[in-house]
Amino acid sequence: MSNDDLGHWMAHIQARTEAALESWLPASDLAPTRLHEAMRYATLGGGKRVRPLLAHAAGALVGAAPGALDRIACAVELIHAYSLVHDDLPCMDDDVLRRGKPTVHVEFDEATALLAGDALQALAFRVVADPGLGIPSDRQLALVAMLADAAGSRGMAGGQAIDLAAVGQTMSRADLEFMHIHKTGALIRAAIRMGAACGATADPDRDTALDHFGKRVGLMFQVVDDILDTQADTATLGKTAGKDAAQDKPTYVSILGLTDARALADELLAEALASLEGLGGEAQRLAQLAQFIVHRKF
Repeated sequence: MSNDDLGHWMAHIQARTEAALESWLPASDLAPTRLHEAMRYATLGGGKRVRPLLAHAAGALVGAAPGALDRIACAVELIHAYSLVHDDLPCMDDDVLRRGKPTVHVEFDEATALLAGDALQALAFRVVADPGLGIPSDRQLALVAMLADAAGSRGMAGGQAIDLAAVGQTMSRADLEFMHIHKTGALIRAAIRMGAACGATADPDRDTALDHFGKRVGLMFQVVDDILDTQADTATLGKTAGKDAAQDKPTYVSILGLTDARALADELLAEALASLEGLGGEAQRLAQLAQFIVHRKF
């Protein structure tokens, strides 16, 4: 598969995800209108949609129905969008720019941003629990549990708590990895696992390989994010560049240095690709996405 082929496929999945989000989000003219406007502002028309892409690629590997994968993609992206809204709040990272536009609490207000995040999280579970998902009820229930684990105190929310407590502190590489396995990696891993769980048959060996791939890609995403925070400008990133250093947050670059952080990203990529060996040619899309993540510029 060529890079052009990957680009076309990514654009196709991104468009499908945008349409799915559009269909599930409440209309902006539906009361309470300000809340619904904020939810749509936070979610539509921006982002790389990495988690939906990974969900679709994992699902395609197991022959999952595209309609089911649209719903999984929508759910994980709603959780991601909610997390960004809350992370940007003054009580968290206190940022004013996200995806090249004012953050939700700046564009609206803090209370509306808080409620928009809450509502996006609730909507994500509504999407997964909907009877139209079209898979057996026991697996659908397992999907709800996967998403809850990824978003909760043993996943993304827990990682953010560790991140807030780490400001101004010295952190070991092992502690930093533990934090990002939860804060960044949990939802990326869940997107892959949930996409694969929509397939017709279970395969423990395949699922173990995909889970290992997800863990490596989740960490790799954060390593690259830390590198970009020091190398790219605000216009390219669409968010405030250099914010981690300004807030004295431990990062892979601050702990390892830029050269070793880049080497770690390459090492994680090699491990991710190795975990796909034996899964056949259909795993090539996941391999391409891993390479896209490590080489991305924003």
